[in-house]
Amino acid sequence: MAVSIETQDITGLILAGGQGRRMGGVDKGLQAFRGFPLVMHAVLRLGPQVGHLLVNANQNLSAYEAIGHPVVSDQISGFAGPLAGLHAGMARCETPWLLSSPCDSPFLPTDLAERLASSVSEHQADCAVARTGDQSHPVFCLVRADLADALYDFITEGGRKVDAWFSCLRVAHVDFSDQADAFLNFNTLAELTQFERKH
Repeated sequence: MAVSIETQDITGLILAGGQGRRMGGVDKGLQAFRGFPLVMHAVLRLGPQVGHLLVNANQNLSAYEAIGHPVVSDQISGFAGPLAGLHAGMARCETPWLLSSPCDSPFLPTDLAERLASSVSEHQADCAVARTGDQSHPVFCLVRADLADALYDFITEGGRKVDAWFSCLRVAHVDFSDQADAFLNFNTLAELTQFERKH
């Protein structure tokens, strides 16, 4: 029998721990977009969907702490990518589930938690991942927080790809094709500037 997952059962995690290589080395989450840092747009959209909210960051920590939510840094050294950020959130998480989103997707779905949680319950899965059409969005995922140790082992053994770790789990894929634009993200400063100029 499927067990429903309530808002208070979920901790949200905004992934802002990357090095911003494609952004020219700047801290992506702190780049201005429509008058606010990118990370703030993600916080405002994800925050109401979850019981608690964390921000994963590895630099400019005081700037992220000023947003008003706990900041967690990677426990695995060497900027090991989004999996390391996910692990940091899972290790700090005090709820059964962790919902992650990148810091550079300011239009993320406002029903992301609801739809991922519903699918996890329906399929009794370890994790639910958003997709649009044939494209998976692996960093938009809801995952069991008690898998932190399993993820740590995967990373320390050399694993870096989110999809590769998911292949070890029972994963439910949730179609968000009705909101494909919600997953728009910015990889370069030029993309960010161009979009803001046009919109």
